[in-house]
Amino acid sequence: MSSIKGIAILGAGLFAKEAHLPALAALGDAAPPLKAVYSRSQQSSQSLADAAIASLKLATPPSVYYDGDASSNLDALLARSDIAAPAIVLQALAAGKHVLSEKPVAPDVAQGLDLIKTYKELYQPKGLIWRVAENYEAESGYRKVGEIIRSGKIGDVIFFKSVVVNYIDKESKWYKTPWRTIPDYQGGFLLDGGVHTVAVLRVMLPHAFTHLSGFASLNKDYLKPHDTIHTVVKAGDHFHGISEMTFACPTKSRPNADAFVITGNDGWVSVNNVNIPGSDKPIIRIVVKSVVKVEGQPEQEAEETIDVPSQGVLAEQQSFFDALEGKDDGLNLGDPFAALADVAFIQAALNSNGKLVDLTKLLEGKTE
Repeated sequence: MSSIKGIAILGAGLFAKEAHLPALAALGDAAPPLKAVYSRSQQSSQSLADAAIASLKLATPPSVYYDGDASSNLDALLARSDIAAPAIVLQALAAGKHVLSEKPVAPDVAQGLDLIKTYKELYQPKGLIWRVAENYEAESGYRKVGEIIRSGKIGDVIFFKSVVVNYIDKESKWYKTPWRTIPDYQGGFLLDGGVHTVAVLRVMLPHAFTHLSGFASLNKDYLKPHDTIHTVVKAGDHFHGISEMTFACPTKSRPNADAFVITGNDGWVSVNNVNIPGSDKPIIRIVVKSVVKVEGQPEQEAEETIDVPSQGVLAEQQSFFDALEGKDDGLNLGDPFAALADVAFIQAALNSNGKLVDLTKLLEGKTE
């Protein structure tokens, strides 16, 4: 049973209904009670409240907050003493609340650096916890790949490749999310979805990226400002790799390609999301091929396949709630600066136009 008084969900989008509510339901009594929901409009806030009642089987419905009335707006919600962790940043922190905010951590690196600086100077010393809800970094399957690589099973990493191919049309529920259709928002789908891919690479690879060169393009006008990026990335003197991301696939069917392949000098590992027939719960499938060396015999290959259930949102919520109760799981999930490194990758890819970008300097605020 959680000792936290209660939480609020701020924002009534698809992910709140389709991911956060089911994760809270799965946690059961381990999750704090949902006391309130907020959205800009009364209709969308009420819709989330209704979904919460059904998903969480609530005997007492969450309070509904929305703009337009001083008694029911965001300030009124934040004034409640029984709300521990609404998902908003500075306004919530200023109200003395812990925060689990959705990714990306900020629209760009400069704003992210300012946000993190303010948190560290004003709110972290007060014991307030702020984490970024990057559910891909919380996936135990991706973290398992990191453990495999660090164990030396494929030797030292020498190169990698990541491929993300998505089809988005105007009827997609994700396209109809208003902010993604605003062309002046850096990257659109590439920022929103791309940080997930970078977070996966960050969790699996043994060294951080230091340099990037790439190109961005727009292939479907309604996905402005960009829908595709291709990059070559370097991690110091350790290894390099290629990352491609597109939301402009011309067909719903996609070409066959592994999502991630990491190659070492003694083997390789591939990683894919797999949907099992008859199940609505995807898995992360890991295939490891390694060289077996026995003195006096020809080299042979060993293969291992590992299937891990996908439960990233549940894992990130559980870790956050544990942190609020003073428990440290040692995973360092939701670190805002790590999440900002994901944004820096996408920002560099969007702006590089073939020029080499020093990611370390970018994250220090020394270059664009």
